[in-house]
Amino acid sequence: MQREELKVDDRFGREYAGQYLFEEITWAKRSRIIQKHTKYHPVTGRVIRSDYVAIQAETIIAALKEQPEKKPITLEKLLNEDDGVPVALGELLSKAANRVCGLTREERKNSSGR
Repeated sequence: MQREELKVDDRFGREYAGQYLFEEITWAKRSRIIQKHTKYHPVTGRVIRSDYVAIQAETIIAALKEQPEKKPITLEKLLNEDDGVPVALGELLSKAANRVCGLTREERKNSSGR
């Protein structure tokens, strides 16, 4: 399993400063996260809609094994549109999770909402 340590300084705020550890998640975990946030057509099986933000946030939380003592990163904080994590920090966490989880180029494109 892949691991990555990420050191964050206080440029995003003191509450986020510290060391984060990401570990690769299993195929089953990743598949369940995707299924949970994707609606499929009952007959054709085609994707009707996906909540890519929720998929990426849950992937970050699943891969995040250690963070600063005050635990500043939560699923709620990642999903909160008004009082969430700063954009640049969210992108940094997202990239680290994607690297250790081995997401494909297409999955990375979709998970970033592009």
